[in-house]
Amino acid sequence: MNTMISFIITGIAGLSTLLGIIPIYFKKFKEENILPNSFLFASGVMLTISLSSLLPEAIVYFLHTYNCFLSFFFTFLFIMMGIVFSFFITKKIDKRIDSNTLYRLGIVSVIAIIFHNIPEGIMTFLSSNSDLKLGILLSIGICFHNIPEGISVALPIYYATKNKKIAFFYTFISGFSELLGAILAYFFLAPFITSFLLGVVLAIACGIMIYLSIFELIPTACSYPLTLSSIFFFFFGILLMIGCFLLLQ
Repeated sequence: MNTMISFIITGIAGLSTLLGIIPIYFKKFKEENILPNSFLFASGVMLTISLSSLLPEAIVYFLHTYNCFLSFFFTFLFIMMGIVFSFFITKKIDKRIDSNTLYRLGIVSVIAIIFHNIPEGIMTFLSSNSDLKLGILLSIGICFHNIPEGISVALPIYYATKNKKIAFFYTFISGFSELLGAILAYFFLAPFITSFLLGVVLAIACGIMIYLSIFELIPTACSYPLTLSSIFFFFFGILLMIGCFLLLQ
């Protein structure tokens, strides 16, 4: 029974990403307004997740096995691997979609979120299985930060293709990857998951999301005319995530 509830909790947390498609149904918002604001909001969320959650959690997992110096070294190494991986993936995508910046941004966002959501799904499932209250609190925080992640996928793909079904499909894949993490944890990974492996995955996910925020979302947002409200959305994303982390304490 607890296992089924854990799957449901993880599934709800992951599929909350689909709420990120809501802005595409608001026709009154102009593309030049909604896109930079949404990208800056999503970048604020992702940077905060990376630096306040993924980074320290990776260090803690490495500390279970190694001393302080090696833990910081491995964390930095795998963050850099995540950044380099993202760079080369972006270059590969550029060769195929070099004429459509928004579509490329959406695809890069999908890849980054999948790398983030799979370990997140594993941890949510395992946490819920061992402590249901902790799992519910964790899923609430995940729901809040999955929505802007969904925005970072749905909006660029929709405005690039003008197709709501395609935007929905890619956003669904991003969210479903969280449930995929739970499925992998239940059927395959639970006996083999180590602190080192979790540290590696979290550090790589951290690097990918830092790359996505600094080198993709923010530059794309800055290609549009920005206003003071746009800057507000960036800091609102940061404050929202800090609030989520405080809620989970």
